[in-house]
Amino acid sequence: MLRFWAYEAALMGNDVAAMEELFADDPGTLRGDAAGLLVGHDRISAFRGNRGGAPRRTVREVHRRDLAPDAALLIAITRPAKGGRGQQTQVWQRSGGIWRVTAAHVAIPAAPLDTRIWRLVGDPLVPTNPAVPDDGSGELPHLADEAPLAGRTVAVKDLFAVAGQRIGAGSPAWLEEAEAEPAHAAAVEALLDAGAQVKGIARTDEFAYSLAGTNTHYGTPPNPEAPYRISGGSSSGSASAVSSGHADIGLGTDTGGSIRVPSAYQGLWGLRTTHGMISREGLLPLAQSFDTVGWMTRGPELLTEVTRVMAARALDEAYSGPVEAAAAGPLVVFDGMLALADDDVAVAVREAAREAGAIEETGVRPEEAQTLRKVLQAVQAGEAWANHGAWVSQHWDRLAPDVSGRFQAASERRADELREAGARAKALKQHLRELIGDRVVVIPSASSVAPMSTEAAAGGPVIEAARAATMALTSLAGLAGLPAVSVPLATEAGLPAGMCLIGPPGSDLALVRRAASIRG
Repeated sequence: MLRFWAYEAALMGNDVAAMEELFADDPGTLRGDAAGLLVGHDRISAFRGNRGGAPRRTVREVHRRDLAPDAALLIAITRPAKGGRGQQTQVWQRSGGIWRVTAAHVAIPAAPLDTRIWRLVGDPLVPTNPAVPDDGSGELPHLADEAPLAGRTVAVKDLFAVAGQRIGAGSPAWLEEAEAEPAHAAAVEALLDAGAQVKGIARTDEFAYSLAGTNTHYGTPPNPEAPYRISGGSSSGSASAVSSGHADIGLGTDTGGSIRVPSAYQGLWGLRTTHGMISREGLLPLAQSFDTVGWMTRGPELLTEVTRVMAARALDEAYSGPVEAAAAGPLVVFDGMLALADDDVAVAVREAAREAGAIEETGVRPEEAQTLRKVLQAVQAGEAWANHGAWVSQHWDRLAPDVSGRFQAASERRADELREAGARAKALKQHLRELIGDRVVVIPSASSVAPMSTEAAAGGPVIEAARAATMALTSLAGLAGLPAVSVPLATEAGLPAGMCLIGPPGSDLALVRRAASIRG
């Protein structure tokens, strides 16, 4: 029992060295909590060294059961300083006369609201739109159960207008100055009309100017499918809400990969729609040349149904481009772009594509893909500064360092450089559409599995390297304005990854159905 109390003192004092000595230095040592399981002394030590200390608590009871002469189970009932009741279970084993923890599990009271995922939540926050009466009574009946999305809940990325609420854009300073929106964004309205309910407003990377999900102001949304790894952004809150089971549909945006990356990192199905097909009315822009509406679900059936509803809405709103294009052409893997991915992701994508009967060709070489990224980022920077530069110039000290750095670089882009980038973007769009034609192209959704949270400081080298490689992949669909479906895969180590299917313009629904037929 003395060693137990020594551990408790070390925990409350954040004495990492003492805690490391009290846990067995073994690759099989276990430490779990609601966030997930850590296996191995090294991973547990890295977690402790980066969390900044444990929440304050007092021990109310300790119960011991001897399992063997050199093994004991200890269960401690704790009282967190913030209230509630906690519990810690530990297995202690004696080796060489010294007792050490070989397995531990910590349970704490669940937070009433995970503010890493949600800015605002309700039950629901916005109910479904009632059906339009057709009997002349003037009364608005409840929506019929056969409404396509009846009973489904939506996590709305904090860039879309929700009537009566403010847009926060992942920025406390922006939220403070924002005014309540008079009407729902078009995409929100479409989901409500189809019977869905808005569960709440979900977090986003600041101004959606990232791919990591590591919001400095509000924290990183959790990744239930890969604990202790980042969530992926900028539709991070919407993705985590779906992955966690808090919502059925994650409504988000994709400019440079912000649907595809969190989908890949969290094992979700996600669709970036054909650019311009889904109305962006009521959406706070980042870069209009590439901003698209998209959504994420846990399975292909719901992704298909949401896509069917939204594509029909595009037809009703007289969208001038194709909406019902086919995605029946040959399945082709672009080997040149597979080379941009880490080996474990590339292997998983290649094997899945081969199982689906895909043929292989070079397609876009790695250096050509990096050119795509640079062009997209140049145009993105110019438009982001045009949209937000005046406000940012008055709030530099309120921005996260990584986002501030991107806006600073955007402010320094020369006019002639931006004009040249715009011209190249138009030419590349035409070239890429001709290259893809009526085929369905397969590439990785992201260049890697989700980086570990302990290695992924916002704006740090791990995240920036992953961002550069991933945006070289995502810029293909981004510049071409094409629909892209992220299909969940697993690496040999069991970590989530994504296979991206890119189809002709307007083939969104057919592309989702093609993806479901391959991996559903």
